[in-house]
Amino acid sequence: MTDDFIAMYETFQALLETFPPSEAVKRLELLGVEQEVIERIREQHEQQTIRIKELEEPHAVVMGNRDTWYTGPQSKDKCWPAITSLLRKDGWPEQPAIRDLDDSSTRVVSLLNHPKEKSFSTRGLVVGYVQSGKTTNFTSVMAKAADRGYKLFIVLAGVHNGLRRQTQARLVQQLVEPNPSMWSQLTGPEKDFTPQENPAAYFGKSNKTHVLCVVKKNATVLRKLARWLGKASDYLKDCPALIIDDEADQATVATKSINPLILSIMDNLPRSAYVGYTASPFANLLIDPSAEDLYPRHFIVNLPKPLGHFGTEVLFGRYALDGEGQNDVDDGHDMIRSVPAEDVALVRPENRAEVEGFEPVITDTLRRAIEYFWLATAARRLRGTGNPHNTMLVHTSVNTSVHNSFKRPLEHLREWTAKALTQEAVLTRLRALWDQETARVPAEDFGETKVPFDSLLSELPGVLRNCRVIMDNSSSEDRLDYDNGPVVAIAVGGNTLSRGLTLEGLSVSYFVRAVSAYDTLLQMGRWFGFRNGYADLPRIWMTDELAEWFRHLATVETEMRRDIDIYMTENETPLTFAVRLRTHPALRVTAAAKMRSAVTAASSYGGRGVQTHYFHTKADWLRGNIAASQNLVAAALTHAVRVEDRGSEGRFIFRDIPFDVVTEFLASYKFHEKSTENDPELISAYIRKRVSTAGSLRRWNVAIIGNPAGEPFTFAPNVTVGRVTRTRLAPTNPAPDFADIKSLLGPRDGAVDLAGIKAGMTEKNLMDARSAQLPDTGLLLLYPIDKKSEPHPDKKLRAPLNAEEHVIGVGLVFPEPRNGDSAVEKYISADLSGVRIEDEDLSPLEREDS
Repeated sequence: MTDDFIAMYETFQALLETFPPSEAVKRLELLGVEQEVIERIREQHEQQTIRIKELEEPHAVVMGNRDTWYTGPQSKDKCWPAITSLLRKDGWPEQPAIRDLDDSSTRVVSLLNHPKEKSFSTRGLVVGYVQSGKTTNFTSVMAKAADRGYKLFIVLAGVHNGLRRQTQARLVQQLVEPNPSMWSQLTGPEKDFTPQENPAAYFGKSNKTHVLCVVKKNATVLRKLARWLGKASDYLKDCPALIIDDEADQATVATKSINPLILSIMDNLPRSAYVGYTASPFANLLIDPSAEDLYPRHFIVNLPKPLGHFGTEVLFGRYALDGEGQNDVDDGHDMIRSVPAEDVALVRPENRAEVEGFEPVITDTLRRAIEYFWLATAARRLRGTGNPHNTMLVHTSVNTSVHNSFKRPLEHLREWTAKALTQEAVLTRLRALWDQETARVPAEDFGETKVPFDSLLSELPGVLRNCRVIMDNSSSEDRLDYDNGPVVAIAVGGNTLSRGLTLEGLSVSYFVRAVSAYDTLLQMGRWFGFRNGYADLPRIWMTDELAEWFRHLATVETEMRRDIDIYMTENETPLTFAVRLRTHPALRVTAAAKMRSAVTAASSYGGRGVQTHYFHTKADWLRGNIAASQNLVAAALTHAVRVEDRGSEGRFIFRDIPFDVVTEFLASYKFHEKSTENDPELISAYIRKRVSTAGSLRRWNVAIIGNPAGEPFTFAPNVTVGRVTRTRLAPTNPAPDFADIKSLLGPRDGAVDLAGIKAGMTEKNLMDARSAQLPDTGLLLLYPIDKKSEPHPDKKLRAPLNAEEHVIGVGLVFPEPRNGDSAVEKYISADLSGVRIEDEDLSPLEREDS
């Protein structure tokens, strides 16, 4: 590029400060710039916008052809360079951390409206991961928007003072302090919003500063803000505003007091963009898109998981999705420790009547968790790397009096242990605990070096001496404070610790609180995040039921994010797609009030596969399924147009079976009651509806998937295959008569009846092949699973199946519908009558200050 062209392009970029791209081009024409040069400028700008739109990460679903005016930072910017400078001082590497943050925040800003447009009201959603740097991302978005002319920045920072203070402090540190002359503040670390005397002092033309306001989602506070902005309406016509809703699923969606107030604030701002940030967007994606609400109608951005982040799947594993085999899905790290059901009543009152006077018992599992925390803290001190703070979370109840009841017994345990460190029996127990834990999770697997137990002895007295027991809840005065030197703390709390607030150096959690909804449960997982320097040390003590809930949740999360990514490639918009949220028998997707627009969400199996992974292990139940599968094969032999004996592969395929043979099988085969996605009545209703309305699924292929090296299993005369191996997950306290194998299908089993299938084909490739070859034919898969099924020695989190009889696994693969889908309605709420739950406490929403 010539110097003249570079200078002219810089002129164009300067015009973009005042005009959207199309207007900036017209200004060039008025300046007499030659048409050939204008075309080159237009091409250069288009190349930059394409780069932003086609970033590998983050993925985005966008409404329409939004005019991409923002193409990245410029040399004259002030706010974004200040953030990168601070991050470098904190040790952030240029590649990939700062580069990825730059890309992801640029993508979000590119989807906002140009600040000089006469009016706009944007709705967007950014989906991140719990404790993954969402605050840093939206701070970067604010910085870049400020560098381009956005004036007012309102951050809705959760419902508790602790998170609001923490957010205000972060924003002041990263935005205000590096450029103090560029900012005015309506709130402070200890001061939520109170109306100011003169709005003109902030929004009048004489004030060139950006205005920062960090508020709680509290009805009284938001009402004051809405009224004050209403009085300032004369000044707000030329005030582009960005509203960031941190934890956007909490208290925003379908909350009678908060939702209308956010909308009224936006009504007072003729140029406003609302961007919600959340790691649990279930409620946000169930808002009615046709209503005038906060549904993210303009864009949804799916942030990538940062390198080194501990998320739900990493810790708990997940179940296989369509197109995945058993070896494609990790079982998670061996960091979850089981709390037996009988312990729960000793650390949490069973009902409200038992709250008053409740005294917790230091059970064996709680004592082990605490002792391990002290050992891990000593090990971290010896390593001397990473976060200087050390925190343990004890979360058993939402009730503050229950929290307070833990203080005396925990302090007594700390004092007793400090005095007993010279006793041989105590040291022997601690040594055994440390050696067991470090053997189950080798430090070398995480690039760390194991700290020998004997080395810990010099540090343990100081750890116990420094360890504080802190009740952190809405009624306590003694709160977690990481600003005054390294902390060693056992934090007992509820809602104030369960959302948004970062627990620094969290290494151990004791968590037995049951909750009712996906979003609440996911946000309670304070153990998610980064563990630099101690990635081998985190442990979580919880019930097996809760661990299974988190494993299910990891599957829901992964499937939801995959849907968003798929919709992006299919040119869908936020108003034309519907993310599927699979249900669970003991959990709601979100609070009932937030599901008003989704209680009859349609359940469609088009283009999907379902598979069994829960089984009873008692002989009678299993024999019933063996009989059902043998009857199916007998009927298939009678009705099949063609039978393919692939004995060398351990497989049979029966082609072109009438659909009623399949629905009869579904009526006799017993799915485990926890397998909500395998509802035989719903599946059969879907098949019949497709047959009657679209003429599809009239014919089916039935395939038996065996192992040619396995022991024989006979379905019918001359139909014998070798049994396959499917091991079960190995909880510490296995439930009787229950096995969870996590994954049944192999990676290409769902294409066994197709031709030309090659290794390495993606799920989309396989589904495209099905659409081309068998667009109207369903596939049913049968797996004879050996009742013993011994795991490979390397699979530490696996156990033998040990069923009383051989197990029949079932998979179904449905082709993509060609003439519109025939969805079958199904309520997505759950029966919670038998579940002991405590919902999120949103009482601070209505209080003056909380």
